[in-house]
Amino acid sequence: MIRLPLLDPAAPERFPDPRSALPEPNGLLAFGGDLSPERLLAAYGRGIFPWFGEQEPILWWSPDPRCVFYTESLRINRSLRRQLRGKSWRVSVDRAFEAVIRACAAPRDGHAGTWILFDMIEAYTQLHRLGHAHSVEVWDGARLVGGIYGVAVGQLFCGESMFSAESGGSKLALMALAGLLRQWGWPLIDAQVANAHTLGLGAGEIPRERFLHEVARLASLPGRVGNWADAEALLLQPAGIQATG
Repeated sequence: MIRLPLLDPAAPERFPDPRSALPEPNGLLAFGGDLSPERLLAAYGRGIFPWFGEQEPILWWSPDPRCVFYTESLRINRSLRRQLRGKSWRVSVDRAFEAVIRACAAPRDGHAGTWILFDMIEAYTQLHRLGHAHSVEVWDGARLVGGIYGVAVGQLFCGESMFSAESGGSKLALMALAGLLRQWGWPLIDAQVANAHTLGLGAGEIPRERFLHEVARLASLPGRVGNWADAEALLLQPAGIQATG
């Protein structure tokens, strides 16, 4: 029988040590609590994130190994540049957060279910209003064709999900985000759990212990709380992208 700690609803900042997470299912740490801004920020600042489905309690995770992107190595390659040739796309930041998270939650690729439930949408939209959650959007005219969203804690960006309505949309959003963070000196995007898609985009896995060390360091540094729309001039735009690889 699996025995998990139940989080104290009166202590949103209190979590078990991530090193005590279960090996199977990998990283399951605790359950319960809520999705308040205080608890979410406390979780991300300790290398913990919520992930649960319908009819489940809120589950909290810290897997080993951890999947991450290094912003320094995320560069536009020739393949993506060819995809973008002839497109009049543009990239923005924090202009359509709720539209991005809802697009990430929408059924796609033949899958009817999603882990981004209504309560998650509400919680992260509130974090966005408070200046802690951010999105990068890719537009074709007035149509949203790709995006990514996540949570910033100190100088760590915790990626949550991304979507494409057209091929290349999520890739461009990720590369634009990485380019922005790289200019600010932010080295990591947490990608949580590896899958074929994230690994194909350039993510890698590192031991949880190393990740937790990086989280402790980066979360303690001064971050950028507030809307990031004023940073749009720093974003990579399709016409100005330099190919690598």
